[in-house]
Amino acid sequence: MFRTLSAAVLLLSVLAPPLHAEDCAADNLSRVRGADECLVIKTFGERAQETTLLVFIHGDGSGGGASDYLYKFAPRYAAKGTVVVGLIRPGYFDSNDNKSTGTSYRSAGDGYRPWVIESVAGAVTALKEFHGAAKVVLVGHSGGAAISGVILGRFPGLADAALLAACPFNVPEWRIMRRGKNNWTSSQSPHEFIDAIPAASRVIAVTGSRDNNTFPKIAVQYVESLQKRGIDARYVEVEGASHNSVTQSDAFHAAIAELLK
Repeated sequence: MFRTLSAAVLLLSVLAPPLHAEDCAADNLSRVRGADECLVIKTFGERAQETTLLVFIHGDGSGGGASDYLYKFAPRYAAKGTVVVGLIRPGYFDSNDNKSTGTSYRSAGDGYRPWVIESVAGAVTALKEFHGAAKVVLVGHSGGAAISGVILGRFPGLADAALLAACPFNVPEWRIMRRGKNNWTSSQSPHEFIDAIPAASRVIAVTGSRDNNTFPKIAVQYVESLQKRGIDARYVEVEGASHNSVTQSDAFHAAIAELLK
């Protein structure tokens, strides 16, 4: 059993030097091994006899800087029986300069490559086993939503539900809309894995009406494809929200609360 990270664990996460994947001291509270990578995490909440694992996965952060902006939302959902984890994707770092191993592709783009997704899925698998979670909910924003969407179908049954916020659901179409051609040819895309998503899954897509990055149109098409398969999927468009501000919206947090029920 554990509660919100103890002072000792917090101190460890601040002082820990950069790690190589082979040296990963994975305690599944501040570090977790995912495939060949050692990923930084921050853990809130407490295990119980029936535990839900909620995992926040950040976006691409093309502007640079730390990628722990979703951490601030974690405490409001942490409780006995709800363990909440903020996960730092391969190659990214948090505000204390704790860095996950691997390559972010932040500058090069094309960041949803198979091995990146395998690393995140491997980390979620390890956390699910460690916490004995009966239910797993993924909350992804932007690129983190794309990775979460791929995981739903590429690793069916790993997650039971997902909130996909400002997600580029169809990566080739998204790149054409953004750049006039698909220049992310190594990335996997959520729309490619729709047919493999378990029928019992729940998905909520949330996109801002002013999102000029991933565009509402792509989200609508994805949700309609899920609904045709009989999957419990819903699209929510947040009036006036942009690509990044959508995570501040009431709709974003209402969707999390709904998926936790």
